[in-house]
Amino acid sequence: MKFKNWVLLFILLISYSMKASFILLPMDETSQQNHLKAYGLTFWCLDKKYKASWLLNFRGGSFLLPDAEEIRKECQIRGVSFEVLSDSETNSILNDISSPSQNMENVILEKAPKIAVYTPKGKQPWDDAVTMVLTYAEIPFTPIYDEEVLSDGLLLYDWLHLHHEDFTGQYGKFFGAYRNTPWYIEQKNDAEKLAAKLGYSKVSEEKLAVAKKIRDFVIGGGFMFAMCSATDSFDIALSAEGVDICEPMFDGDPSEGNYQSRIDYSKSFAFKDFILDRKPEHYEFSSIDMTEKRQLPMEKDYFTLMEFSAKWDVIPSMLCQNHTQLVKGFMGQTTAFTRDQIKSNVLVLGENAINSEARYIHGQKGKGFFTFYGGHDPEDYQHKVGDEPTVLDLHPNSPGFRLILNNVLFPAAKKKKQKT
Repeated sequence: MKFKNWVLLFILLISYSMKASFILLPMDETSQQNHLKAYGLTFWCLDKKYKASWLLNFRGGSFLLPDAEEIRKECQIRGVSFEVLSDSETNSILNDISSPSQNMENVILEKAPKIAVYTPKGKQPWDDAVTMVLTYAEIPFTPIYDEEVLSDGLLLYDWLHLHHEDFTGQYGKFFGAYRNTPWYIEQKNDAEKLAAKLGYSKVSEEKLAVAKKIRDFVIGGGFMFAMCSATDSFDIALSAEGVDICEPMFDGDPSEGNYQSRIDYSKSFAFKDFILDRKPEHYEFSSIDMTEKRQLPMEKDYFTLMEFSAKWDVIPSMLCQNHTQLVKGFMGQTTAFTRDQIKSNVLVLGENAINSEARYIHGQKGKGFFTFYGGHDPEDYQHKVGDEPTVLDLHPNSPGFRLILNNVLFPAAKKKKQKT
């Protein structure tokens, strides 16, 4: 009897030691059937107060979650691949990650950030790649626009997204091709009415006020992510404060004759030494953008993600997590950034070195951070007005969209001092 009892006890101890305690969401190329929804699942766990870890450079930047029945069910519902780990398996992985010889790091995710998307009322989700992927990944966000921003509504949020916007008051410089279309006329009228309602005589003045509120949000500790024309038009608006750069068809009076000489690059976040485009009919803001300067056919348009030390450069490592370092290029009004017009304190996270262009950049402003990502839609190479929306069910493993979602989870990371 004693022998049988010892055998039974031994079996119980073995069973207990093998008991699953963690769930791994693998993010490598072959194991994860839906990379995009894996971010949403991790966000959902944080929102429910579960602890989570981001395992940088481990199998494509995998997520480690506690083992709970509702998490398993949610993975199954969302079609997210997961692996169940025992304590001993988890400890082995974490020990390996902590080794000084491994370019990996375990980052604790603390809480789900509150997300705001700067977007006018009536805008469709597919007009904005970030809104589209947040919706697909089931990550909650709140649409806000000028009234909320100017009334200090940004104080309620941790993370702000800007997309195909124009903060210069030139209506996206769509004048040349679309000035007689009903949608352009309607958008211009709506913008002028809103500016007047908010107490501004010009749209350019109202948009500058919005840009300055966003600047203050970042300086105070907020996270800003911008794509397409929101990137360069934001910096141009800040640098042109107090200078009229708009032609009569935009604001009713001429621009200043020599406004280029009055541009103050010290006020911009990311860019320097750029030359503004004076032609109102030209679909371009400045020399920052590479769209018309690049010589890349679609089949050769890729950019490479930079490699950083996960233990020493935690932030850029988080932002570059992916299952591939080579990402398909895609166009937008602002497609890529002229390399020598990026400030020296701004990190280039993704580039096409052959074309001397940066696609993905990051910097710090005050207590906060900003990331600029060139292009409009990572799975629509040349997005045009009126194009059909991207169906993300066809692109659940998109490396380009993963970069967007890296930025969404970045504010959730436990803050710790950067190593120097």
